[in-house]
Amino acid sequence: MAAATAATLSTVSPAGAVVGDAAADNTYASTARIVVGDNLRGCTGALVDRNWVLTAASCFSDDPAQPQALAAGAPKWKTTVTVGGKSVQVAELAPRQDRDLVMARLATPVDGVAPLALATTAPVAGQSLRVPGFGRTKDEWAPLKLHTGSFSLDTVSATGIGTTGTGGAAICKGDTGAPAIREVNGKAELVAVASRSWQGGCLGVPATETRTGAYNTRVDDLGGWVQQVKMSGLVSRLFVVGGDGRIWGNGGAYTENVWGTFGPVPGKNDVRQVSATTMGDKVRLFMVGGDQRIWTTTGDYAAGGWSPYDVVPNNSGIQQVTAVAMGSKVRLFAIGGDQRVYTAAGDYAAGVWTTFEALPTSNINQVAAVAVGDTVRLFVIGGDNQIWTTTGDYAAGTWTPFTAVPSTGIQHIAVTASGNTVSLFAVGADQKVWTTSSTGNGPWATFEAVPNTGGIKQVAATTMGDKVRLFAISSADEIWTADRKADSGWTTFYPVASSSIRSVSAATTG
Repeated sequence: MAAATAATLSTVSPAGAVVGDAAADNTYASTARIVVGDNLRGCTGALVDRNWVLTAASCFSDDPAQPQALAAGAPKWKTTVTVGGKSVQVAELAPRQDRDLVMARLATPVDGVAPLALATTAPVAGQSLRVPGFGRTKDEWAPLKLHTGSFSLDTVSATGIGTTGTGGAAICKGDTGAPAIREVNGKAELVAVASRSWQGGCLGVPATETRTGAYNTRVDDLGGWVQQVKMSGLVSRLFVVGGDGRIWGNGGAYTENVWGTFGPVPGKNDVRQVSATTMGDKVRLFMVGGDQRIWTTTGDYAAGGWSPYDVVPNNSGIQQVTAVAMGSKVRLFAIGGDQRVYTAAGDYAAGVWTTFEALPTSNINQVAAVAVGDTVRLFVIGGDNQIWTTTGDYAAGTWTPFTAVPSTGIQHIAVTASGNTVSLFAVGADQKVWTTSSTGNGPWATFEAVPNTGGIKQVAATTMGDKVRLFAISSADEIWTADRKADSGWTTFYPVASSSIRSVSAATTG
């Protein structure tokens, strides 16, 4: 190894990419640019879950040379993460105490970018790694474009690896936390994150320093810890309309089949249907009232409490509504009295709503939607009891033509997404729940029956890490729930104590 021991390496302090080639567009899209404070530091990280970025603890420490001193909780300085073209704030830090590593929870989940998978086998000396980063190059102080370099894996210890840049590559300032990636059978996996380096060839480093060695923190042995952190704060929020016309809410921890007692969302008692969507620690509810208008309220789970109910401007005759959060905006899709689908957007940063506009639809029985990146995947049940779908690209301002999802006799649908994979759930004419999925707007898989379902009226679904939580209203008007696991198997359905349920919706916070 060109560098000496890891302890004598200079710290990779934040600021701006790996000395190497500019990465092609959409290559290593899970790589995150991190800005701590008012450009106090710049770092690099990797999106490992829609809610979490994995990076070096030294990015956030008062003294980068003492990363083990980093405290868990909210970061000391406002921190912005940009990944997949989206910029979001860091809400929480979960550091490791035995190595330079931290999980950073995002205030708003990032969808449309496939998270980088962790390696599950140990690194071996002699392997070749690729490191993408947003740090300095040999001639740029703070580049905004991702660069990538090739590194040889030289040494392996219990918690780290030593690498050396090849072909002029080096780890520079601003590359702290950059992912060291190994490709196995054409698939990228995260082996380690950059911690310290000699920075030979980096802008601002004396020309006499030619060493390109680096020390990187291993993550291949931390799959259990990463999973535990990802799931620890997740809560599935369940909202139902009871027989009294009121909305009732409940929360269930992800790791346990434990639910609290349903509590009322105060303010209205003539609700017909409800839809929930998450924006950070807030859940925004949209409901069809007895006056057939759309009303809304916001639950703040950080501060506690609900906002007063307010009517969404300029709507009437509404039969059903579904809501999708995209950044600071909520996009509504509603079925009007003429059985057409109408859409409007509420900008919560500006405090304004757009006018409802009709989509080219007719004879629609139900609408469901989910955000995937800058797009909305919209699904409807037509008068033929078949599922139809279209994609709205809000960056391009276009909608695709409606196409059929092969299906018959559909009574109710729910949809959720993980990355760019959309999972669709449907209640069939047999009152069982069926499911299919599509990745990247690709073809739909064959519908498969969800085990142990029957007598189901409605469904709702929410994504929780690498699992999907499904809720169903039974023929007895009670709520039942089960999880689809990462291996596509299902847990046993169990009841959430309830009665006289008319409508159900779900969201995830944490």
